Amino acid sequence: MSPGAVPAVLVFAGLDPSGGAGLAADVLAIAAQGAHALPVATALTVQDNNRVHAVQAVDAGFVLAQAQALIDTVEIHAVKLGIPGSRANARAIAGLLRALRARDPQLPIVLDPVLASGHGDALAEDDPVAIVNELLPLATIALPNEPEACAVGNFPCAHLLLTGGHGEGSVVENRWYTHGQLVRRWRWARLPGAFHGSGCTLAASLAGRLAHGETMAAALGAAQAYCHDALARAFAIAPGQRIPRRFLLPIV
Repeated sequence: MSPGAVPAVLVFAGLDPSGGAGLAADVLAIAAQGAHALPVATALTVQDNNRVHAVQAVDAGFVLAQAQALIDTVEIHAVKLGIPGSRANARAIAGLLRALRARDPQLPIVLDPVLASGHGDALAEDDPVAIVNELLPLATIALPNEPEACAVGNFPCAHLLLTGGHGEGSVVENRWYTHGQLVRRWRWARLPGAFHGSGCTLAASLAGRLAHGETMAAALGAAQAYCHDALARAFAIAPGQRIPRRFLLPIV
């Protein structure tokens, strides 16, 4: 990377008009880590801060065109994967990732294996587990919550952060596994209320940290601390789920 350059994170995710999740969340969370997001739209959604009312996948060819123009011009330091929107898009993205990995075998790829919204609303036109399985073998790390982990079952990627936000009790426990072996646990105070885009915030901030060349252990610790702070400072735009405050936070 040339002097003064900022590491770039290629992002594949959907557009959330509420600004709480998807591309809007990713851009802010990555910027807060001192990196630059390259947002590729995979799906258009009709949603507010609580519910997803409709999803329309972007044509796979257009997803490829968006990404290829960036790949041909910009050095990619990490990739963050949100919802592909369709299985065709997941397959197209997987082909791009294989090409990127051929150029840089150590390229960090962070997968947020979103199967549905927090209320269970569909976020893709096809079977969400089949979509995730197209991308899992290429991921460096996946960050499922417990319901997602149960639905997907097998995670062939080298690293896994199993998040405990969907559990109960006063403490949220996140567990980091490497090749199936538990490496570390982090415990965070459970915050009151519900949040829109918390998973996006965590995965995107992790990608931003890895883009700087941080170790997985350091990046996971910093990304979780940032995400918890963003949730603690969340704000309301309407009744229901609050929006994590991803900006005006110090880079940690």
